[in-house]
Amino acid sequence: MGRFMGRSMAHGISRLSARTVETAKSPGLIADGGGLYLQVSKSGAKSWLYKFMLNGRSREMGLGSLKAVSLADAREKAALCRSSLADGIDPIDARQADRSRNIAADQKTITFEDAADAYIAAHESGWKNAKHASQWHNTLRADAHSIAGKLSVSDIDTAVVMQILRPIWALKPETAGRLRGRIERILDWATVSGYRQGQNPAQWRGHLANSMMPSA
Repeated sequence: MGRFMGRSMAHGISRLSARTVETAKSPGLIADGGGLYLQVSKSGAKSWLYKFMLNGRSREMGLGSLKAVSLADAREKAALCRSSLADGIDPIDARQADRSRNIAADQKTITFEDAADAYIAAHESGWKNAKHASQWHNTLRADAHSIAGKLSVSDIDTAVVMQILRPIWALKPETAGRLRGRIERILDWATVSGYRQGQNPAQWRGHLANSMMPSA
């Protein structure tokens, strides 16, 4: 486990007042304690800096500008850094790992509308009828996207599918069945592509068939 020391620990923490932070003008670093500093640039811009020692090396970690991060938030961030150090973890490495996980999570998030567009783009070259893709787009825009279009495809459940299909069942059962099949295929594609998990909520047999919906 690496050895660490937050600077100014010996002098206590939470030394800055809100007024001091607001009125500080001279360029340089003003210590709040526990390794946290208010950094004032020559232009007058203010930001937060966390300074620490790890394995005999002095390191600095920016915690954001004063406009985005308040004094209380900066202290909370610094406390998390000290907690990481207590466990022998470099807080800079920990933050980068968090960012990488968030990026990976974002890359695995897609709306139902985007999933539908991606599915159509992936399959339209194999459709014999050139109008088929536009029919898919038109049907989904008319009957599905107003309800599910902006939802994450991973959040589409049976309740959402039923909300889309229920108004159509009695009046246009064939249209409802066709739409259900298209939603099912889009969600199957999303599952295979890693954007969702679990049972397909638009599945007919053993699922929506129990709701007495007309078959596709």
